[in-house]
Amino acid sequence: MRFADRTDAGRRLARTVAGLNLADPVVLGLPRGGVPVAYEVAKALDAPLDVLVVRKIGAPFQPELGVGALAEGGVTLLEPSTLAALGLSRDDLTTGIAAEEQELARRVEHYRGRRPPIDVSGRSAVVVDDGLATGVSARAALRAVRARDPAMLVLAVPVGPSDADVVIGEDADVVVVEQQPPRLSSVGQWYDDFTQTPDDTVVRVLRQAWG
Repeated sequence: MRFADRTDAGRRLARTVAGLNLADPVVLGLPRGGVPVAYEVAKALDAPLDVLVVRKIGAPFQPELGVGALAEGGVTLLEPSTLAALGLSRDDLTTGIAAEEQELARRVEHYRGRRPPIDVSGRSAVVVDDGLATGVSARAALRAVRARDPAMLVLAVPVGPSDADVVIGEDADVVVVEQQPPRLSSVGQWYDDFTQTPDDTVVRVLRQAWG
């Protein structure tokens, strides 16, 4: 079943996540599209919502081709097999990584301002995005949260590949995927409305959650 939009996806995903009966949950949304999904999950769980900023690292000659990701907390995740296939080394990405680090810091300031991240230590941390494709951004986010010592770490997405557990591996304790089509060509094909989420919407949703 397709999702009408990210709100619909979040509400449906929330019912499945609620069935996990998580202890003392915290929900972390990946901007931009993951935040409105995470908002619905947080509401259903009566849990606090926070943002977790992740930035894709693109190939120098083709920025839209992801070869890794950065996440808050100083996490850098590169895909060795992708780098090898493209004949790239980490040194080739130095300029691109530096630029994405600056953009990540700017977005953290824009979304969260002076508000400190919610403490997830000893709690059930639920990382939410609007879908799972290659998994590199999700894995970077999960590693950033793992470093903050949650009691349990969950990845929850409305749609992802049938081998999502393998893609994520040990970076999450539990992986929840609402829809797992046998062949996933794109996340957007599973939404009637997959319009890009503007920054203003991310900020508005977060402010609403924070009261």
